[in-house]
Amino acid sequence: MINFDWKGVLPAVTTKFTDNDELDFDSFDINLNAQLDAGVDGFILGGSLGEASVLSDAEKFELLAHTVAFVDQKVPVILNIAEQTTKAAVLYAQKALDNGADGLMLLPPMRYNSEERETLAYIGAVAKSTPLPIMIYNNPIDYKVEVTLNMFEQLAAYDNIKAVKESTRDVSNITRMFNRFGDRFKIFTGVDPLAMESLVMGADGWVAGLVDAFPRETVAIYRLIKAKRYDEALAIYRWFLPVLELDIHPKLVQYIKLAEVATGIGTENVRAPRLPLIGEERIKVQKIINDALAVRPVLPAGSWGNVNKVAI
Repeated sequence: MINFDWKGVLPAVTTKFTDNDELDFDSFDINLNAQLDAGVDGFILGGSLGEASVLSDAEKFELLAHTVAFVDQKVPVILNIAEQTTKAAVLYAQKALDNGADGLMLLPPMRYNSEERETLAYIGAVAKSTPLPIMIYNNPIDYKVEVTLNMFEQLAAYDNIKAVKESTRDVSNITRMFNRFGDRFKIFTGVDPLAMESLVMGADGWVAGLVDAFPRETVAIYRLIKAKRYDEALAIYRWFLPVLELDIHPKLVQYIKLAEVATGIGTENVRAPRLPLIGEERIKVQKIINDALAVRPVLPAGSWGNVNKVAI
């Protein structure tokens, strides 16, 4: 386990599969290398984009152990926990530590729409079970349970709850968090098409999706905003937005994997019941990606790459 600051660009990486529906570590490593070369600040495994709901327990921890070894402490590796029971979530937190995770991202209970008391008990049980730092994934749009400001007031008692992935799609919630808690919780924007707006409002980082296909552009936007070079960031962001909007569709996994293929750092294979795109939908998504690639911007010098070797 390495100590790290909760900030920067954290890709929610896709899980790569072979044509035989097994984990494809060769393709996975190509993508990780592209992300590292771009200067990302960590990796999140087993999120929505990682197709966690169709991975076996063994596959999740095989993926974690592989990534930890591959990254070799260059950046933190964070495992998402999205479980149906408190018992399973606590077990996953313990196994994540055993397999080398540096942190956790934690969703409220899956499938059951827990009330406030139940949600707090669930999160609290996981926090008490592990020394690992935790990011709360707050996404009531997709997962139906909101972690409210009043709930964060109680969660502040757990020292290892460090951050929140803010995916309520209400950008003003970032200001509300700062007004209520100051810098107690690090705030990450979790919605690609609201990323610049959120970062300008003070978000500390970006849990990103389209970074899986466009790592340099994602890192550049983040760094330029943090350097207050807003006009340069905005020019890239406006170019990027039609592609970023692929992140908020139910088929975001297929859409983003298609983009990874277009940029040469991924494969299109998904695990059933998901299926690759076909027909008019595929043509539409491919056009969005191709239109962006046709006018892909030249990035300002020093706005991406190894953070220890470049400066903006």
